[in-house]
Amino acid sequence: MKKYILPIIGQHTDTVILANGDFPSHPIALSILENCKYLVCCDGAINNLSATDKIPNAIVGDCDSLSKENKERFTDIIHRIAEQETNDLTKAVNFCVQQGRKKITILGATGKREDHTIGNISLLCEYMRSADVEMITDYGIFNAITSDSIFESIPQQQVSIFCIDQYKITSHNLAYAIKDQVFTNWWQATLNEAESNEFVIKTYGRTIIYRAF
Repeated sequence: MKKYILPIIGQHTDTVILANGDFPSHPIALSILENCKYLVCCDGAINNLSATDKIPNAIVGDCDSLSKENKERFTDIIHRIAEQETNDLTKAVNFCVQQGRKKITILGATGKREDHTIGNISLLCEYMRSADVEMITDYGIFNAITSDSIFESIPQQQVSIFCIDQYKITSHNLAYAIKDQVFTNWWQATLNEAESNEFVIKTYGRTIIYRAF
């Protein structure tokens, strides 16, 4: 079974995508942003990043959110993708995958508009087909799975499960045990709690796991 570890301050991450939601403020998210080896900005996110001393390796999107100043400043690293079938976050993920970068951490993908937040989280189920992608917010970590998985945790850590498909789910080491249960609405498997330093989710359906900081 694949194991998903908890992020920590100071870890070095291969590839980070900074989306145009709320700019990260949690110490873990900020540390990952600072220590990443390769940084891709969705085009609007550069307007916030440029207030720091961090310089991205690439800016990807339809460029409708770029300020005139940043268009000129970063002209050599802008990759404009005009099609409107996908959002800028998906354009950035596809850009990374095409470069062979398949271990990706997404920051800044939540906050502001709720419809964007829900859409971005749900897209993890699309991205996992071609890459190992996690989403880190100021409040926790999202991972998408389609097979039995182990999650590193802290006792009493808050855990929520969001079932995209209606497949049976079984859990181990969660306070509210789940045994071959099918959930028909997203809220039904939320607000659980880890009982030890790891827990297990068994399923074959598309499922998003959230672990709170």
